[in-house]
Amino acid sequence: MSIVGLLTFTNLNGVMAQDQAAATDQPATEQVEQTTDSAVAEAPAVAEPETAPVAAPEEHKSFHQVLKEKYIQGGAGWMTPVLLCLIFGMALVIERILYLNMATTNVQKLLEGIEEKVQKGDYNGAKELCRDTRGPVASIFYQGLDRIDEGLDNVEKAVTSYGGVQMARLENNMTWIGLFIALAPSFGFLGTVVGMVQAFDDIEVAGDISPTVVAGGMKVALLTTIFGLIAAIILQIFYNYILTKIESLVAQMEDGSITFMDILVKNKK
Repeated sequence: MSIVGLLTFTNLNGVMAQDQAAATDQPATEQVEQTTDSAVAEAPAVAEPETAPVAAPEEHKSFHQVLKEKYIQGGAGWMTPVLLCLIFGMALVIERILYLNMATTNVQKLLEGIEEKVQKGDYNGAKELCRDTRGPVASIFYQGLDRIDEGLDNVEKAVTSYGGVQMARLENNMTWIGLFIALAPSFGFLGTVVGMVQAFDDIEVAGDISPTVVAGGMKVALLTTIFGLIAAIILQIFYNYILTKIESLVAQMEDGSITFMDILVKNKK
């Protein structure tokens, strides 16, 4: 009981002392807080450093979007003829490539089949073989076999004449492809000249040679030339490929015709 009473008395004294100290410090604390608030209020506001705005990342544009944007900048009035030249030229190129690929024939195999039937005297079978084989070489051989009864001289004339006809068919539409190759850059150059004239008109209206006006006008003017040259380059590459293919087929026709006539001369009874 003595120990409990001693502890209780000690705790009461400590609590009373803390209350007195708190009561004494409260006015001083309030005064300090008021002083601090007034000082903060009276102090001039410090401007926060300005931060540069972060530029938004540019959106990645696809090739189709960039091409469409440049097409519009170049002007639809001058870019459309260039585009039409490319479209029509590529249509003719595709038609020629398909035709030439279908005209390709295994001449050696065809000649072996004809020789085998001619040795047996089966000229109708040889003609049937040529009829079932596609390509200009088979057509030339058929024309020769169809005149076998008229003599070898007439056969040779028929082969030579029909060979010229087939060569003309192989070169069909090549003139139009060449025309579009020439027209595409021509339209581009014409659009460039007109665009430069318009740029000088803008400079005259502005009354001053502004780099912005000059650069903008020249950029738009040169876009037509760029697209025209690109179209011409694409068509020229395919044009040369087609010419090479035609030369190869013509060489096969000439070589095959000589061998064909040798077969007929050797087996003519």
